[in-house]
Amino acid sequence: MNTFKERIFSGAQPTGNLHLGNYLGALKRWVALQDEKDCIYCVVDMHALTILPDPAELLNSTREITAAYLAAGLDPKKSIVFNQSRVRQHAELAWVFNCIARIGWMNRMTQFKDKAGKDRENASLGLLAYPSLMAADILLYRATHVPVGDDQKQHLELTRDIAQKFNNDYSDRIASLGIGVEMAVGDETVSGFFPMTEPMISGPAMRIMSLRDGTKKMSKSDPSDLSRINLIDDEETITKKIRKAKTDADAIPSEVEGLEGRPEADNLIGIFAALTNTDKAAVLRDFGGKQFSEFKASLAELAVAQLSPITQEMRRLVNDPAYIDGVLRDGGERASVIAEETMHNVRDIVGFLQN
Repeated sequence: MNTFKERIFSGAQPTGNLHLGNYLGALKRWVALQDEKDCIYCVVDMHALTILPDPAELLNSTREITAAYLAAGLDPKKSIVFNQSRVRQHAELAWVFNCIARIGWMNRMTQFKDKAGKDRENASLGLLAYPSLMAADILLYRATHVPVGDDQKQHLELTRDIAQKFNNDYSDRIASLGIGVEMAVGDETVSGFFPMTEPMISGPAMRIMSLRDGTKKMSKSDPSDLSRINLIDDEETITKKIRKAKTDADAIPSEVEGLEGRPEADNLIGIFAALTNTDKAAVLRDFGGKQFSEFKASLAELAVAQLSPITQEMRRLVNDPAYIDGVLRDGGERASVIAEETMHNVRDIVGFLQN
């Protein structure tokens, strides 16, 4: 039985605008979780350096992402909300993990292959080691669960591999210091310092797809702004994007099976289901047999009703940077307490001298 304190960690990069997929797949779930669990939510600004953003842009984006967190409903009194670079222990633990992880593990990471492309020799070391820093982000707080999408499962598996190798490599030292924690790994009960963090994958909104191509995930890096609904979009823009969203000529089916082979139709039905906290079958019962022109009008009205209050609150918060900075400062101080406790033990485990 896992005897680690149950804790959730997650975060987002301050690059580009957060969009509907981020809200339905992450933020909305984070808000619900904070009423049930011990939650830590981070703006991972150190990760953003892998694309070398303009410094002023990074500062502004960090505040904008924080504003989105708060506008979506994260309560900085219930959860710890902070930016990664405030807590120096993230980088410190990442170096320890760089020495634990194997180069072969990093080379197999799908995201590195996608982002480095054919010119791998010119990719930054930071891009290659990105998953090691991600593991440090999670394990610095000894988080037991991470809400993730399918595209992040491989990174979480690597986090577990790093945790297991650290626990194995230093098992004797951990035992001698008396800081091991019992946990279930498969059918065995083992002792270790870091938990085997579990993914939290659930709900109908884990993969919101592009409005222009139902086979591709909605992304803030897509060159077409019509492919996504940004959380900063106004009512008119949201309505226009939904009206222009790609569909097919057929009517809406009455059964879920009728969505097979129709990725754009499936995506729009899924978005409606996620916004109404229901499932695709329920949406099809209401709209089956109707044309997408009618459905899109209802979807636009629904999206505007749910997203407009978030947009308005985001804009208000962005205009109050002192408040945002105060939230991040307070969250950083609270996160640092947990982080330093972990790193003090890690330094002892690996044999670093410290006062």
